[in-house]
Amino acid sequence: MKNIVYLVAFMVITVLAAAPALAQDKPADNMQIVREKIRADKKLVVAETMGMTESEGKAFWPVYEAYQRDLAKLNDRTIKLIKDYAEKYGAMSDEAARKLIDEYMAIETERLKLRQSYLPRFRQVLPEQKVLRYYQVENKIKAVVDYELAAGIPLAR
Repeated sequence: MKNIVYLVAFMVITVLAAAPALAQDKPADNMQIVREKIRADKKLVVAETMGMTESEGKAFWPVYEAYQRDLAKLNDRTIKLIKDYAEKYGAMSDEAARKLIDEYMAIETERLKLRQSYLPRFRQVLPEQKVLRYYQVENKIKAVVDYELAAGIPLAR
């Protein structure tokens, strides 16, 4: 699992480092390329760590893809929230701060609800130990991504 964390960290750092260079041409197209790269790398990490049988994989991947689509919506909201925070950081009103923290709490609440709503679906296609392993992989990947995103969030005045 330690190697997976290093792989994910490398993947995120590589993609984040490449994003500014890509963004100079066609921002919408390039961001889509970056997102697809992250998703492909993440799927590879999941595949390598899960140790699924062929039949488990056939049942798991459609659920995984649906979950990732729903998760991507929350991730997009999180990125927008961070951008909004960074833009307003120097001269933020109390009202703007209230809206940002409310959005943050809403995203985190929805993230938990999403994880809970997919748990029965993952349990239908995988044994409990592999469901737990999958959630652990998701947690580790999220921790690495959150760490990298946090580096760009201003704190000092």
